[in-house]
Amino acid sequence: MCVAKKILFVVLDGAADRPAVDKTTPLQAADIPFLDRLAQEGILGIMDVIAPGTPPGSDTAHLSLLGYTPSEVYTGRGPFEAAGVGIDVRPGDIAFRGNFATVKDGLVVDRRAGRISDTHELSEAIRKQLRLDCEFLFKESAGHRAVLVLRGEDLSPSVTQTDPQHTGAMLHSKPKTNDASSRRTANIVNDFTRQVCSILADHPVNRERTLANQLPANAVLLRGVGSVPQLVPFEQRTGLNAAVIAATALVIGIGKLTGMRYIPTKGATGHVDSNIEEKVKNVNKALREHAFVLLNIKGADEAGHDGNFNAKMHFLTRVDAALSNLTIDESTLVVITADHTTPVSLREHSGDPVPFLIRGKGVRTDQTNAFNEYIAAGGGMNRIRGRDMMPVLMDLLGKGTKFGA
Repeated sequence: MCVAKKILFVVLDGAADRPAVDKTTPLQAADIPFLDRLAQEGILGIMDVIAPGTPPGSDTAHLSLLGYTPSEVYTGRGPFEAAGVGIDVRPGDIAFRGNFATVKDGLVVDRRAGRISDTHELSEAIRKQLRLDCEFLFKESAGHRAVLVLRGEDLSPSVTQTDPQHTGAMLHSKPKTNDASSRRTANIVNDFTRQVCSILADHPVNRERTLANQLPANAVLLRGVGSVPQLVPFEQRTGLNAAVIAATALVIGIGKLTGMRYIPTKGATGHVDSNIEEKVKNVNKALREHAFVLLNIKGADEAGHDGNFNAKMHFLTRVDAALSNLTIDESTLVVITADHTTPVSLREHSGDPVPFLIRGKGVRTDQTNAFNEYIAAGGGMNRIRGRDMMPVLMDLLGKGTKFGA
């Protein structure tokens, strides 16, 4: 049967944009001959990853792109972050993502503690000294980030976060429902906050930071609470053994919780300085052993959040050069897309559709000749939803599910 056999699914995190400098987007302004060639050899379209006008989170976006229905399986970002940093989360666990932060007189001064880069010693102190009314796991992630997992009976995700999302506010969790498990969990979270502030108040790392006129990391803010979801493994859903190559804990965690093999990459940071070239080498190796490889490249999203058009444009140019070293032929379906739009003008996710291309055996090519938001809007795939992508790809593999006789 003359069909493709494998899928390389490349997510250029936050790469899509709105017109900005000279009424162009960073994707239009970037020098991307490889992606443009894939566009000429394939078919383009635009995609509402969740729904028209709905800004996707990276978590719900990736779930949708992988064929899951976020409204049915998504409980919060915390469980994915926890799995992504290496915690063996279990059904029933309650997980939070966290930020090391600076607090003064009970009020948040800086939500990221001056973007502290190394919190291992602070985290080790928390692990050793913290005592809670349930089992817990605490682990640092990249930069100022961390995760907290609560494990035990009578716990609930129905509590408010302690991260106020702005400065000048207090840290306090409340139950969202009037039941014993919610009240107990809120009390545990508040106890966590009190103890952590006490443990970190006079920690040697913070004394050194204060002497160096740096903000102390003397608190941990919690958000993204969720219970660990029970996801049908990706291979069971599709018949495709899968691998994930990413730098961010979120995407790694989504891969792990959907049963994908995680392949670490040396020098992959999730920022504009990430070692994309090494990621591409890992992709080439992974495609020899896996029928589905998910590659997430994050830096464009970071530049969008920073409002930096030139950084986003130059990063996409570098991505194109790295991707040109992919070892692929027509038997591998190549998908290039974004998980959401991150306009430099907004510095936040928006609900604009994202461009996508599909190239490989069996694909009906169109007349498009470049990969960007404008050309994709006139592509042969027209406009689809994120949850449509996997059925389209499965059909191209000759594995579509017939509806009717």
